[in-house]
Amino acid sequence: MLRVSVATSGVTRLPLTSPLRSCLGLSRGIRERMPSVAAASSIATSSAPPDVDGGAQRKLPWLIVGLGNPGKLYQGTRHNVGFEMIDAIAEAEGIPLSKMQFKALFGKGQIGDVPIMLAKPQTFMNASGESVGPLVSYYKIPLNQVLVIYDDLDLPFAKLRLLPKGGHGGHNGMRSIIKHLKENREFPRLRIGIGQPPGKMDSANFVLRQFNRQEREELDFAFQRGLDAARLLVLEGFNKSATFVNTAQSQMLNK
Repeated sequence: MLRVSVATSGVTRLPLTSPLRSCLGLSRGIRERMPSVAAASSIATSSAPPDVDGGAQRKLPWLIVGLGNPGKLYQGTRHNVGFEMIDAIAEAEGIPLSKMQFKALFGKGQIGDVPIMLAKPQTFMNASGESVGPLVSYYKIPLNQVLVIYDDLDLPFAKLRLLPKGGHGGHNGMRSIIKHLKENREFPRLRIGIGQPPGKMDSANFVLRQFNRQEREELDFAFQRGLDAARLLVLEGFNKSATFVNTAQSQMLNK
């Protein structure tokens, strides 16, 4: 699978579309009606052993990374769905991506009572590891708490797949990250389907195409689902989130 290396200058925040804002509002409602998530998190905290200061055990942070290419030229393209997913999480959880750190737009916040860090590497896709590797090292994030979100040609459009580990699958951004993590592949990843190029279109051209109106609506609902998956992952663990993301979609794909 061919991936593209591109270069331009400038950093652009992606505006959320109105349908996505509606979806995020719906997602907030879902979260408010999900006492099991909050309850599970509360139980986990209350049963945790005290730390050396006598308080509750400090929860380790999550690093959530979305892959893409910076600059207006690539805004809203298929290769940038990882960036857009990070924007959706940032807006829903009130986390400003206002800092530049280790070559990434970066922000800190929380999901529930769990600290999280959001990052959008500005290195361009094929060098994403130059940002992710130093972030993981500096903040000493366990690899099982590093979630990487990126586009996937091999998944049907707007479908999500959450996996606990794996290879790069031909994706040059993931190839770079694995390289800079010393070939360690033991970190979760959320793949967002962008579908296959039509006809004989080259993959490199296809991943830089914009979405039409119908695709954008489908993608906005996929972002809502991804947001709920991220919340479940952080608050209740990988298995709960993977079941939420993968099982229902597998049933839909098999119909």
